[in-house]
Amino acid sequence: MFIQRRFTFKAMLLWTRRDILFYVVISTYPVFFYYFLDWHWLSLPAMPVTLIGTIVAFNIGFKNNNAYERLWEARKIYGGIVNTSRSWGIHTLNYIGNQFSVDKKSAAELKAIHTKLIYRHIAWLTALRFQLRQERKWEHHLHKDQVQFKERFHTSDEHKNNLEEAISPYLSEEERLDVLKRPNPAMHLIKNQSAELKKLRELDLIDDFRHVELNNLLNELYVHQGQAERIKNFPLPRQYATVSYIFVMIFIYVLPFSMMNAFVKFATLHGEAFIWLTVPASVMVSWVFFTLEKIGDYSENPFEGTGNDVPITTMSRGIEIDLRDMLDEAELPNAILPENNILT
Repeated sequence: MFIQRRFTFKAMLLWTRRDILFYVVISTYPVFFYYFLDWHWLSLPAMPVTLIGTIVAFNIGFKNNNAYERLWEARKIYGGIVNTSRSWGIHTLNYIGNQFSVDKKSAAELKAIHTKLIYRHIAWLTALRFQLRQERKWEHHLHKDQVQFKERFHTSDEHKNNLEEAISPYLSEEERLDVLKRPNPAMHLIKNQSAELKKLRELDLIDDFRHVELNNLLNELYVHQGQAERIKNFPLPRQYATVSYIFVMIFIYVLPFSMMNAFVKFATLHGEAFIWLTVPASVMVSWVFFTLEKIGDYSENPFEGTGNDVPITTMSRGIEIDLRDMLDEAELPNAILPENNILT
């Protein structure tokens, strides 16, 4: 997530520099034929291109609205994970104890139970984060712009790291090996939490009411995980993304022919060379339209780890700090700080 007030104009130009070069080429060749070969018939009336531009603008607006909706929903999902995680931590500490048990546990034994449940939850956060960072065909991990963006801003490549190493501090070796064999490790960890609560209920370390309340929190976590997986695994329908891109490209290709018509009268009055003003004017309009299209394209997938996505790594670290602080641990992990104004 980019955290400054706005991107600099220089950064925008760097992000779109290949596109700008393409617009220059597309805008130059019709003017070249018009000026040097006297192909004046290339100057098209403005009305047809204006109609196309209007349709393209509406279509880009539709796509960007839906892309933003996906991004904002992803942020709300992780906001829910933050709140439910804190509730899990405080209820674990306050609900699980000797209030209802005949066979009283020592303070050290209760501390071990609390730590196990909270650490397993941190392992769930880690596993879910890794699963959401995995690459999908419709994402941008192979785009040249995205590769260079990651190199420059050091955005997340967690899908290439080792999940086993990441969750090993939070789980026993037996549970870790079992979880890693599962197709959905995060889901399995919540199942293990429920099984642990069942054992604690059998030991009377929680009563029925508290057992139900803690399981309700696990159900909430399942809901949050399912919502995040829906956004991750179901892209913005490809027909909308495809049509939006094709319409923008058609508009960019025909724009210079119409733009020449706007400068013909000006060139007649002030000299034929002024027809070349068509090139910068077409480039500017093309840049505006396609950059809006590109922004929507890069906002569709809020978990792939770009600089415009939900910073789930930073948020997960914040949750871990809160939960381990509830355990009164002396050595807490450091919060993740922005690098080049990017939170991952």
